[in-house]
Amino acid sequence: MRQRNQIIFHSLAAKHGTLALDLDITRKLGFDGLEGSGAKIRQFLDAGFSEAELRTAIGDTFIPGIGFLLDVERHGDDRRALLKDASDLIELATAAGAKGLEAITGPISLAAYANAAAVPDLYRGVIGLPLQEQIHITAAGLASVADIAAERGLLIYYEALSWTPLNTLDKQLRTLERAGRSNIKLVIDFWHCYTAGETPESIARLDKDLIYGVHICDSLPFDGGIPDEGVLRDVPTGKGVLDLKEWVDAVKATGFQGWWSCELFCRRQHQENSYEIAAGLKTLMEALIGV
Repeated sequence: MRQRNQIIFHSLAAKHGTLALDLDITRKLGFDGLEGSGAKIRQFLDAGFSEAELRTAIGDTFIPGIGFLLDVERHGDDRRALLKDASDLIELATAAGAKGLEAITGPISLAAYANAAAVPDLYRGVIGLPLQEQIHITAAGLASVADIAAERGLLIYYEALSWTPLNTLDKQLRTLERAGRSNIKLVIDFWHCYTAGETPESIARLDKDLIYGVHICDSLPFDGGIPDEGVLRDVPTGKGVLDLKEWVDAVKATGFQGWWSCELFCRRQHQENSYEIAAGLKTLMEALIGV
């Protein structure tokens, strides 16, 4: 029987590695599972391996989900592409034996938040629309994706990026309520919460049943404005400004027990020995969570 709090290796902690490397790290270091990369799974299959060989490679490794579906708010002429991307990723998740798919908001490019006239052809999602319309559009996209996932018995875990319009927990909860699908939950990412203005206190007030998993991560100081992920997340976990124990305790205060993943954006550590980095992350997470 799987333990109730699981320490999960995140594929981004070995960003430049392969699926085989991710699986080897997960097993050899004793992680409880792997939060997988859709891109790495696709690369594995594109190299000529079959889906049967993929399942053999994964074996009994627990995969709570894979990332990620971009720009879940795509609408109008872009909605068809959203559903195609969702279907493709859900097929990958199913082939890998994953339990869910991460869906994130956009736009990813920070240039989309500048003067629209300067970059008229850049994807802008729901930027500039009234809040209620932003919520309705995003919820409709989420619901459509969740319906596709439900056909395969999968769950969608939703993450609103902190520089996108629906970045706060309140807006995310309103979006989930509007979507009205039981197979949509939240992933709590400490960096996105911090740079969206959330606090441990706001996390502690969440309904535990809405939380699917947690990304334990850190940040450099953020003084306001539009957060630049590439800059602010370029720090080893535990060496930034976040009191990680306080954030972890806030999640635990909800009563949540589930999986905790070590998402990592530190460029220096991406170039170091991935086994050593992963071992350090596992030790840190075990101490924080108390498993």
